[in-house]
Amino acid sequence: MSEERYRIPAGPHRVEQEVLKSRFLTTLEPVASAEEARAFVERIRAEFPDARHHCWAFVVGPPGSTANVGMSDDGEPHGTAGRPMLNALLHGGVGDVAAVVTRWFGGTLLGKGGLVRAYTQGVQLALAELPTREKVRTVTLRFAFDYAHVDGVRRLLPAHEATLVEEAYSERVQYTLQLPASGVEALEQALRDLTHGAVQVLDG
Repeated sequence: MSEERYRIPAGPHRVEQEVLKSRFLTTLEPVASAEEARAFVERIRAEFPDARHHCWAFVVGPPGSTANVGMSDDGEPHGTAGRPMLNALLHGGVGDVAAVVTRWFGGTLLGKGGLVRAYTQGVQLALAELPTREKVRTVTLRFAFDYAHVDGVRRLLPAHEATLVEEAYSERVQYTLQLPASGVEALEQALRDLTHGAVQVLDG
């Protein structure tokens, strides 16, 4: 999947399951940084102070990317919660996502294998029902051109998914656009073709 475009959570999402009388509540939320992910964990802790564990994992970046990840077993036996949760996120097809599984102990020990299954399934269930939206990495492009090409330039924009965010009129027309990073080269070439090379790309 392209790093320019990928699915992210459309908003917070929550599912609940019970395993041998232990209650597992999984909350997913979109996050853009490790700091946002940790702040999300603290919000869940504050929301459910009576729970025994708040295990968590996050992936910042495209689906499957391990460049910026984190996890915690939060008191569960080592390797039984955070790592399985992270693995589920990495294989979930969604980026920029954090998961917290909040557990209320039901009196029956699940064993290491049971814990791994419960924490994995909690995240997988939440991901299966998660509403998502597409994230597109955009950049800003500024350029100047002659008045004669205003209509032609405007007609080019939709095909290149470019949004006009600012326009100025002096000796020449200046446009500032927002568009997908992957489309800059094609739009610049289209502008050169339209203006017979007279377009001027500006810095910043």
